[in-house]
Amino acid sequence: ARFHGNPRSGRWELLGPRPPLAAMFADGTAPGADVESLWRSARSARCEAKSCQTGKISTAETAVQSHTSRDAGVQTDQSKDAVQDFQQEVQVDYASLLSFLQRVEDAVIKELNKNWKSRAFDGFEVNWTDQNETVLCLHTLSYPEAQDQNLQVTSVSWNATGSVVACSYGRLDGGDWSTEKSYVCTWNLDRRGLNPQRPDLVVDVPSSVMCLAFHPSQPSLVAGGLFSGELVVWDTSRTEDPVIWRTGMTDDTHTDPVYQVNWLPDAKHRNHARLLSVSTDGKILVWREERDGRLALAEGFAMVAQQIPRSAQLKKFARGEAAVGVTSLSFSHFDPRVFVVGVEGGYSLKCSTAAETLALHRTGSSVPLRAPAELAFSPHGGPVYSVSCSPFHRQVLNLFLSCGTDGQVHLHSMLQTQALVSLQLSKKYLFCVRWSPVRPLVFAAASGEGNCNQRFCSIGDVHLVDFEKSSRKPAVSIKQAAGERPVYCLEFNIKQTRLLAAGDATGTVKVWQLSSDFTEQGPREMNHLEQLASEIMD
Repeated sequence: ARFHGNPRSGRWELLGPRPPLAAMFADGTAPGADVESLWRSARSARCEAKSCQTGKISTAETAVQSHTSRDAGVQTDQSKDAVQDFQQEVQVDYASLLSFLQRVEDAVIKELNKNWKSRAFDGFEVNWTDQNETVLCLHTLSYPEAQDQNLQVTSVSWNATGSVVACSYGRLDGGDWSTEKSYVCTWNLDRRGLNPQRPDLVVDVPSSVMCLAFHPSQPSLVAGGLFSGELVVWDTSRTEDPVIWRTGMTDDTHTDPVYQVNWLPDAKHRNHARLLSVSTDGKILVWREERDGRLALAEGFAMVAQQIPRSAQLKKFARGEAAVGVTSLSFSHFDPRVFVVGVEGGYSLKCSTAAETLALHRTGSSVPLRAPAELAFSPHGGPVYSVSCSPFHRQVLNLFLSCGTDGQVHLHSMLQTQALVSLQLSKKYLFCVRWSPVRPLVFAAASGEGNCNQRFCSIGDVHLVDFEKSSRKPAVSIKQAAGERPVYCLEFNIKQTRLLAAGDATGTVKVWQLSSDFTEQGPREMNHLEQLASEIMD
């Protein structure tokens, strides 16, 4: 049988058996037949829509994905009732107020004038911060390799920004250490990740470094004096070859160890500075920078016993042309020509760079040396190791401090030979004394050990003295070094005035943070210092 139809419409016709070819084109009809299509109903059941070329899109609703919350104040306007209530509360009876002020005016003015003339609160200073009477150790710095060689910290210095502290390693306990290797180390205290036993810079030096001084305005330059008598200037920003100037060993070089170096402004060249060095060979030399990396001698002075002024109240120096060994020096803050030196003979001497008298000292120096001494002050019981001029007092008094092997600190005025105050701080040596840069009545001293006796008790090696509290004993004594190992050097930080660095014989530098008692100046403190000195002089 044959069928004919359209599968999409579902209609089919039965055509019957194929006729013989002869009767193939004869006319004939047959009844129709319907066949039901299941394709459309199956597609409808599956919800298919052929007009859409994608599958069903899935959707879902979820909670808010924020994990934080925040409270905010309601920004509502004030109601009219509240405004009215507030206005009613601040109403003032100006007529009554004026009448009251007129009645009390004379009495108030009288009391104000009385308070103005009163001296009841002289010396009182309002301090809104909490007072802290303790002294804290912020950092304990060291270089293990230097400690392994039993080297001592001979000097400390702060750079111009107050953020970097440097120390020199050497020996101060005698012996010929000129051929022993030593170091200069620096630490930046503001640097993150500070390692107290790993300096930021270590400079190897073939001879013991006896003293250091950072440049006053160029933070990376530091000068050092060596046991060999040489001077060297290092640029700490150059890690490969930091040496930029040196004296070398010439006829002008010191023949004894250099115990102090100072930077001096150059009057002829504002952008340059000169170096001053002092030594126990009796010479005070001033050096200028040369382009070839040399330090050349510009001028110099020599301390000769025969040319030191004598006083009837003082012991005589040795006769003749013997050199007087210089151990320390400090310039006046009011007259750049005036300076004070401490010498091995136990004296402090007032000197002047304007001196014209030639020194009797016979040397092979390339420039003539002059005799600078003008006045000798009452001596200590042994060599003077340190002097420090006051940065505060008026020029009338010219006060300075000195200390030495007798364990005493002397307060002097340059106007008289006798000491104004003698303060016994230790039974052993005092190696260093420094006047506070912010407190006219405060100074610090470094000693060999702590002792107690009937007059005072000092339990440590760094002594802080406050004349406002006592002129007979320290306000605070700090134990720094273990056992009886001395503290050789200390320096205040003039930029970060609460910091004090001290170096000792164990090879350690400790940075102390001072309390407000030692760093905040009273309103009449300078007057109190002058009054103290004047009373003693009278």
